[in-house]
Amino acid sequence: MMKVLAIFGTRPEAIKMAPLVKELGRYPGQISCRVAVTAQHREMLDQVLRLFEIEPEHDLGIMQPGQSLFDITGRALSGLEKVLREEQPDLVLVHGDTTTTFVASLASYYMQIPVGHVEAGLRTGNKFSPFPEELNRRLTGALADLHFAPTARARENLLLEGVRRESIFVTGNTVIDALLGTVSGDYVFTRPELKAIDHRNSRILLVTTHRRENLGEPMRHIYQALREIIESYPDVRIVFPVHKNPAVRSVVDSVLGGLERVHLTEPLDYQPFVNLMQKSYIVLTDSGGMQEEAPSLGKPVLVLRNTTERPEAVDAGTVLLVGTEREAVLRETRRLLDDKDYYRGMAEAVNPYGDGHASRRIAEFILYKYGMTKIPPVGFGG
Repeated sequence: MMKVLAIFGTRPEAIKMAPLVKELGRYPGQISCRVAVTAQHREMLDQVLRLFEIEPEHDLGIMQPGQSLFDITGRALSGLEKVLREEQPDLVLVHGDTTTTFVASLASYYMQIPVGHVEAGLRTGNKFSPFPEELNRRLTGALADLHFAPTARARENLLLEGVRRESIFVTGNTVIDALLGTVSGDYVFTRPELKAIDHRNSRILLVTTHRRENLGEPMRHIYQALREIIESYPDVRIVFPVHKNPAVRSVVDSVLGGLERVHLTEPLDYQPFVNLMQKSYIVLTDSGGMQEEAPSLGKPVLVLRNTTERPEAVDAGTVLLVGTEREAVLRETRRLLDDKDYYRGMAEAVNPYGDGHASRRIAEFILYKYGMTKIPPVGFGG
């Protein structure tokens, strides 16, 4: 039996790794899957672990108030050395582009343990956008042995960087697996402010912003555009789960605080959040994962960034890269609110990111590469 160790540390990683951990548990005679978390994010990580009923074998608990990238990197590297020496896994699985992902890959390399990179091959081409994620995923790609690319374009990015074709497998994105297993048509919100919204007769704009490169004036410009929208469209409501970063909150409160039909909430757990997305009309975000999730629910996405590592969605027409300038955000939001045909074109475009079976494909590829099956798996998209 091969031993697989899944390592992650943040809520987005946990959401995308949870269905894979569950899938690997379906092969008890062939794979033993154990979990280590750095808890780079604590509270937001824990609620995902509870939702998917995952109890880590190792929890480093590294999060501290005011932590810097230096703090996260140092504590994670030191803690993971001990975990890897104890576990001695045959394969370490990491996800995406967090500091935990890069550090876990580096620690595994120091121990000469193979690494499988889930959601491999995403690139913007600008090492400072997003920061530090772009370099985290590039460096992880240089250290990884197996590359689970969500799309054919991600595979091409890896090939251009010299990665061996036989080590790359196109799987779709595991976030779609998590999403489709969590959204429910009869979901009832427990938070009073969400429960009280008339979802049937309101057009809801779901907003999230958190990127470091958007702090300050870029965010202010976004919120000014949203203020104009709420003042111009009586049937529109904004629901904005506000990031805990004080630098985000201060700008949100100064521009949008106290406005009628603007609901500024605490960050939502994953289950109510994706069910809120299901009930929304438009999604405006600088998040990476929401560019994949919302199109699966038929929701147009306006990406509040100047670059994206997910150009497939732009090409497919499910998302639009609008940047952070007030006029651009205002113009494109108005267009979706005013032009039903344009809205329908984005809402009904085919999501290029998956079909809910990415975790199964990853498990099958691992079994095949480690000689536990002779049947080569079929990748996403054939």
